[in-house]
Amino acid sequence: MAPSTRRADRRQEPLSRERIVGAAVELLDTVGEGGLTFRALSERLATGPGAIYWHVTGKAELLAAATDAVVATIPGGDSDATPQEAIRALALGVFDAIDAHPWVGTQLARTPGQSPMLRIFERIGRHVQALRVPEAAQFTAASALMSYVLGVAGQNAANTRTLQPNTDRTEFLDAVATAWTELDPDQYPFTRNVADQLRNHDDRAEFLAGIDLILTGITAGRQSTG
Repeated sequence: MAPSTRRADRRQEPLSRERIVGAAVELLDTVGEGGLTFRALSERLATGPGAIYWHVTGKAELLAAATDAVVATIPGGDSDATPQEAIRALALGVFDAIDAHPWVGTQLARTPGQSPMLRIFERIGRHVQALRVPEAAQFTAASALMSYVLGVAGQNAANTRTLQPNTDRTEFLDAVATAWTELDPDQYPFTRNVADQLRNHDDRAEFLAGIDLILTGITAGRQSTG
């Protein structure tokens, strides 16, 4: 379909906040936060900036709405899942969402008090409560999980963005691991020792292994105070 035809089709669709936010997500995915301008958005939606301002007050609100839209798509998990399984599913959902939309991690870290971040924190917190963690330790447990999930997911997305287009990930990791094996053995004995694990590791599997470590600690703490 020709661009002019697509623009004509878009004009026929009623402009709504949902359409604007969806177009913003598409722009953020393709050109990043710097490319999200009302001019670019107007061109994508085949409308004028004034019509967009009728639905959103500015870029800050648009970024928050776009982030919220992505967070809202994170799966809720199986209702029959254990709290541990639910936390793992939620954590992996956040990991995959940030991997697909790298800008989301930045926005969540930048606006911790806004609804997208609070949605995730609330869901983690409810699962922590279901684990029967003592009330005095619930904030710490939920915060530790939240920090790990967002930190690792954000770093994974950042690592992906640094790779050159068409870079083979296996070859890249192999090169980094080889470089680690050549480090000074007195200064970097641990790094040299785990080089082969870097070469063969899976990001998602390592991420979930970290979640399990935290859950083990939370469970152990619950049992020691129970």
